[in-house]
Amino acid sequence: MRYMLMFHYGEETDESIGEEAMAAGMRAFAAYAGTLEQAGVLVSGQVLQPSAMSTTLTLVEGEPRIQDGPFADTKEQLGGVIVIDVPDLDAALEWARQAPPASWGTVEIRPGAVHLDDGRWVPSS
Repeated sequence: MRYMLMFHYGEETDESIGEEAMAAGMRAFAAYAGTLEQAGVLVSGQVLQPSAMSTTLTLVEGEPRIQDGPFADTKEQLGGVIVIDVPDLDAALEWARQAPPASWGTVEIRPGAVHLDDGRWVPSS
């Protein structure tokens, strides 16, 4: 079953975190991704740019409305995602527990419904 681990944590700048802490966080993410890959459960991963870089598109009466971010009045942001393929929720929870953001934010675990495989939508199992 595919699960998306979504990392929510306080939005900081490189300056507010500090060079040393930023480097430590990057090492922790690299080690975590390496562990997932060695275990054969890593499907994909992405660290996101700050929310100020986001853009949304909505259709209003059929016309696109594009807005630059950030959008939510919140102290946390969606900072990155990792997709894993594991047997069940218990396994996904164990991998989420090991994710670096679990120490400084929240890890949301959500099962996939369908995914693209060679250009075809297939149910996640």
